[in-house]
Amino acid sequence: MTDVDQTFGVYVHWPFCAQKCPYCDFNSHVRFGGWDEARFLAAYKREIDWVAERIGPRTVTSIFFGGGTPSLMQAHTVASIIEHIAKRWGVAPDAEITLEANPGSVEAGRFRGFREAGVNRVSIGVQSLRDQELRKLGRIHSVAEAKAALEIARGTFERFSFDLIYARPGQTAEAWRAELAEALDLAGDHLSLYQLTIEPDTPYAALHAAGKLIIPDDHDASALYEITEEMTGERGLAAYEVSNYARPGSESRHNLLYWRYGEYAGVGPGAHGRILIGNTRTATVAERNPEAWAARVEEAGHGFTEMTTLAREEQADEMLLMGLRLSEGIDLGRLAVLGGARPSRPVITELEDLGLLQSAVDRAPDTSGKSGNSGNWRRNELDEIVACAGPGLRPETGAPGPDRIRVTPQGRLVLNAVVAKLSKSFQSPERVDNLRSAG
Repeated sequence: MTDVDQTFGVYVHWPFCAQKCPYCDFNSHVRFGGWDEARFLAAYKREIDWVAERIGPRTVTSIFFGGGTPSLMQAHTVASIIEHIAKRWGVAPDAEITLEANPGSVEAGRFRGFREAGVNRVSIGVQSLRDQELRKLGRIHSVAEAKAALEIARGTFERFSFDLIYARPGQTAEAWRAELAEALDLAGDHLSLYQLTIEPDTPYAALHAAGKLIIPDDHDASALYEITEEMTGERGLAAYEVSNYARPGSESRHNLLYWRYGEYAGVGPGAHGRILIGNTRTATVAERNPEAWAARVEEAGHGFTEMTTLAREEQADEMLLMGLRLSEGIDLGRLAVLGGARPSRPVITELEDLGLLQSAVDRAPDTSGKSGNSGNWRRNELDEIVACAGPGLRPETGAPGPDRIRVTPQGRLVLNAVVAKLSKSFQSPERVDNLRSAG
């Protein structure tokens, strides 16, 4: 049994926001008349009960309150949900319990209430350190409020992180360097730095289609990404995932569980989960509309609109897509056991030669700068991550070996294409063994 097999997380989706941002495609809703928080609390508890009855005993290693804006919840609601999770499954003494917050909903008393409820980590949606840019992004807080929220978080919680969005319309390399330098001065042990993407069915998508919103092209966005890698590395924050940077040991344990293809229950409107019923991995998707979700739970005990048994090939595709987001990459042995497939060696070699993929110790390091093993791969930092990529969550195989692959920084820029090529080359372990015997 691997460390991943012994982890279990609970994702709790709080769907309400004070205002919908124009770039956001998350399941978030504005209710100017407020919401019946007692009703939703009862529904969360009942859905937790329903899942617990089907999957049986677990020890929860992480809980994540996402949204929406979970910091709009009352502290007693958060406490009640954590207590109910502990009642049904048990929570590990060192469990990571994260709550997302927006600066406009932060004040010291509120954060103290969340800390007393059991939250030990917060993730704050700052998004920009420029007031004009915050207005363009549809944010309702100011830079001063964001900085005040970070100071409160620093003094209240064991760990905190915050998000920034870059590659915004008109953003230059010089402007991003200056803003990121300010962010690094404010940072603790973790930062999430996302390139702006145009998501379908958002106001930004309509503006982009009409030519009224121009974002940096691939070349300029790549240059901003390289600046991000360079500056975070200089401050000791390693890129352990495509958009996430942390000091070794301070990675988001809950998000690592997703990317390592672990088991987690998704609770609340629009939440997704991957649970094991018996030995069968099941994908769950909940009703997105908050009131309709609550009504479903009240009627049936859960709000799921989809419960899909995943075939082994589907699991292999999901594990590949999630795992290659990580700098530690994926263990091909675990992929073969879980999904019944391996990418073909010729395709792996082809992607290595293109500088997009690395089979960690398969080849001598290339210091020429012509491949994915070049200096900007930051081997020392990344090998620290592979050796211990998160608190209590070591990778399955320890140090990188010939059975582990990971994308290079260049490969991250075309990650979907790399995943697609590897997926198309999947071979069953039995076929691989036969080919080796024949050779």
